[in-house]
Amino acid sequence: MNALEVMQAGPVIPVIVIERLADAVPLARALVAGGVRVLELTLRTRVALEAIERVAAEVEGAIVGAGTLTRPEDVESVLRAGAVFGVSPGLTRELAAAARAGGLPLLPGVMTPSDVIAAGAAGYTELKLFPAQQAGGIGMLKALGGPFPDVRFCPTGGVSAASAPEFLALANVVCVGGSWLTPADAVAAGDWDRITALARAASRLGAARKG
Repeated sequence: MNALEVMQAGPVIPVIVIERLADAVPLARALVAGGVRVLELTLRTRVALEAIERVAAEVEGAIVGAGTLTRPEDVESVLRAGAVFGVSPGLTRELAAAARAGGLPLLPGVMTPSDVIAAGAAGYTELKLFPAQQAGGIGMLKALGGPFPDVRFCPTGGVSAASAPEFLALANVVCVGGSWLTPADAVAAGDWDRITALARAASRLGAARKG
């Protein structure tokens, strides 16, 4: 899959932070059961790489990606763990080169028009607007649509179940990223049914958009 295909696989990419390794597989299965197949497991905890490895190996139907890539060496690590795409909060030439060399589809983060130009120079037209709300949210995305008509975005950061439909209504937004699908209290309690219900609601955002 390329980055656009990953983005088109569902209207919401959950941003997942795994604190307890035992939660990784049941959490991923709960999301997939609700129709959310694209999963971004962030490199924010010590168990993140092993979590990616387990989900990639054990959860049928999951499209497993790694988030919070910030260093070139992260690319090799997540590929070895089984990730099929990567997400970064920003972009450096070194990170872009490592992703290209490893064949890892990358969704780099941008916040300003200059960031978009730099990402385009590195060959990227599918981008993550991050942090979306602080970067200007809906207004910023509308403004970027004029000078960058061929760029498609996944706004992440401050996007909620309530605001996601407004973002998804924009022509240059393919999907959104958010953490509301995996609330910490539900994960801590092992309330996988609640997470499946949240995933089902998120999946319906795509159907509503097509309608």
